[in-house]
Order: sequence, then C-alpha cells, then structure tokens
Amino acid sequence: MEMKMGMRVAMHQRLVMTPRLQQALKLLQMPTLELQQVLKQEILQNPLLEEVDDIEELDEDEVKEAEGEKEGEKEEDPEWEDVFETAFNMGGTGGEEIEHRDDLMERVPVAKQSFSDNLLSQLRLATDDEEMLEIGEYLIGSFDDSGYMIGSLKDIARTFNVEEEVVSNVLELIQTFDPPGVGARDIKECLMLQLERKEMLGSKAAIIINNYFEEFKLRKYLDISKKMKISLKDIQTQASIIATLDPKPGLSILADNPRYVIPDLIIDRVGDKYVVTLNERNVPQLRISKAYRDELRTNPKISTETKDFIKERLKNAKWLIQTIEQRRRTMIKVMECIVDKQRKFFEKGVIALRPLTLQQVAVEIDMHESTVSRVTTSKYVQTPRGVYGLKFFFSAKLSTESGGNISSRSAKMKIEQIIKKENVKKPLSDQKIADILKSDGLIIARRTVAKYREQLGVLPARHRKEY
Repeated sequence: MEMKMGMRVAMHQRLVMTPRLQQALKLLQMPTLELQQVLKQEILQNPLLEEVDDIEELDEDEVKEAEGEKEGEKEEDPEWEDVFETAFNMGGTGGEEIEHRDDLMERVPVAKQSFSDNLLSQLRLATDDEEMLEIGEYLIGSFDDSGYMIGSLKDIARTFNVEEEVVSNVLELIQTFDPPGVGARDIKECLMLQLERKEMLGSKAAIIINNYFEEFKLRKYLDISKKMKISLKDIQTQASIIATLDPKPGLSILADNPRYVIPDLIIDRVGDKYVVTLNERNVPQLRISKAYRDELRTNPKISTETKDFIKERLKNAKWLIQTIEQRRRTMIKVMECIVDKQRKFFEKGVIALRPLTLQQVAVEIDMHESTVSRVTTSKYVQTPRGVYGLKFFFSAKLSTESGGNISSRSAKMKIEQIIKKENVKKPLSDQKIADILKSDGLIIARRTVAKYREQLGVLPARHRKEY
C-alpha cells in the first residue's frame, strides 16, 4: 500500500464559547453569596450599573434612544434558553436568615489564633529560655494539622547542634500544652498523653493501648480479654473510655471562622401549595444608570469616543441584567419541578423521598441535563423541614415487590432504623437486614446493604456486638 503526504481543505462546525457566554454559565452555577460579591464587583467596574433598593422597570424607548438605535437596526437579543442549552452540551463542572440592617459602625471580624500560634503563645508563657524557645518554635512548625510531630528528634538535634535529649525535653514540655495529646509522634502516644492528663496511666484502658493496641484496632476483644484475664464486658467498657479520646487533637483548634450556609432558595407552605422563591435579600438589585442614558440623549457635544464607551458599557449592563434574570427563572423552574416530584418528602420526611435523576428533571422542564446540574451544584434550599443541598433530592432507585420504586436515601434510612432497633447482643448481619427489607417489600442485595451501611458509618455486625 502506497502512502503519500498531501493537504486537503475541510469545513467543520464547532461551538465557540464567547467570553459573555462563559460569564453566563458561571453566573448560573454560582451560589448566592458568591453571586453577591461578583455583582458588587461589576457595579464598581461598570459605571452604567446602579444598585437600587427597589427594581424599577426599564423604559425600552429610553434604552433605544440612549443607544442611538434607529428603527429596524436594533440588535436582537439571543434566545437565552437555546443559548444555555447549546452551551451546556459542551459539558462542564458540574440557616438562619441573616438580619439586614445598615450599621453606622464597621463590623470588625474577631481575630482567631491558628493552631501554631496557639501553641507558640503557650510556649512563650512556659519558658523564657532562648534555646528552648527556638527549638520549640521549630518543633511546632513541624506539626501537621492533626497535631502530630513530623520528623525525627535526631534530625532536629543535628539542625541545632545539640544533644537529642535537649530536643526531647522541649517536646515533652509542648506535650503538656492544650489540647491534650498534641505533639505526639503516633496515635498510641497521643492517646496515652490524654490518659496521662486524666491521671489514668495505670488504668485498664492504658494497658490495652500500651500492650494490645493492634488487637484493639481490629476489635479482637475476645483475644484481649483472654490475655488480660478480664471479662468481655469489661473490655467493652474500656473501649467506650478510649472512644472518648481525640485521635486528632490539632483539629480542635480552627483558624477559620465558621462558614454558615445561606440558602439560595426558600420554600414556604401556603395552604396546600409549596411556594418557591429566591433568597435575594443580600443580592444587589441592578438597573441601568439614568444619568448616562440622559447624557447620550441630551448632550450633542459628547465625543465619539465617550459615546462608544457608554454604548459598550450599556450593552454589557443589559447583558448582565438579562443573564441574572435568566438565572432567577431557571433556578425557580428547576426547584418547582423538584418540589412537584418530591412532594411526599415535604409532607412525610426522608422516608418518603422518591428516586429522582437530573435527566428526569431536565426532560420535565425541557432543559439540558447539564443546565440542571449547574443549577443544583453548591446551592441550598430552606424548606419547612430544614436546609438541604439541592443535590440531596436526587438519588438512585430501588425496586419493590409491588413493582414500584423507592429512593436509595429512603433505603438507607430504613437500614439505619433496623440497626437502631436490633438486639446489641445479637446484631443483625447484612444478609439478615436484606431479608427484613425484603419482607417489607423492598428488593435489595446483601452487598447493597453492606455498601449503604458503610456509607452510614455503621460497623459490621461482629463489631457492633456488645457483651
């Protein structure tokens, strides 16, 4: 077969993501708090955008006049539904009400110490020895987020050209700081430091950690009871004590302020209906500046450069306002469909949650599946039953003997309820739970029960057994 090199011309259609379209997609996916910041930034950058308390309807005749458009020359706005749907075909990544008031005084955030700063403060109070302070700062800098020391004492001693014992003494000093267990080199040392703080070094719990920690991790209580010559019930009591200790003490000190969930949507029950509204209380309401429109309309001496600048900013402002309105309609449309599909959840709770997929909602509201994905990503809704992420309402389906389907979340709740009611001395196996569910009409395999049990954070039957 002969092979030759050559050139040929071909034409292909390809969708190109314009900067404006990319902005529209980002705005659709943004949660309310992030949108609030973006809109405030847009107001600063575009002088034709104004923030108002009450939205005023735009006079279309004034807009046409401001743009200097003539009859028949007005650029048609795109069909937003088609634009979004086409663009989404390309794929992509998928509380409490805050009182609004104008404070006369600026709110100053309360400064919080980081984990390292907290330990350094304690170190400076514990000693004024320069060498110990220097070594202590180095040690604290080598702690990970959980509070464990990374690295060897020998290497640190070599760094400071001192005896290893000197570094060890500084570490022992730090291990007396709060939170208890900080500065440990492994989990055994961490737990023992906490027991020492509780004056329990001679307890059975300390003996188990010191001598039988590997068996304890594997919950081989019978082997430990034989070696320690104590009852299984006593072993279980000691296990409960050990469970109160913190294996990651460093995480108890957080540098970041707590993050509160602000719902993007609100669902209220009005009579027999559930009404969906957007939580736009803190989102800037935008309009086009009348002053700049009047400048274009009434000032004949305005320069061509200034006129072009105002026209461009006016076009961008209109695009942004339309995009925000499209986002609002799309979010409400998706949420109303979810409410319609999951009405029993709002009346009876999680046990009544129905199986639902993004595709089902997309078909119902005549949108692309990726549109629904973007709307439901990183967003929350406040309902009469609490605040939930929108992704919560989507789950796989499981078959029942009656021919119907139930949500996998409902199945998890049923499994959790069965385990809560079991005899702790004779815990139910995964197969037994599957049999119980089958007797209730739910067809589910043993391995599926095991998967849901693990997702619920529930141990296997042999590890749930109490004596």
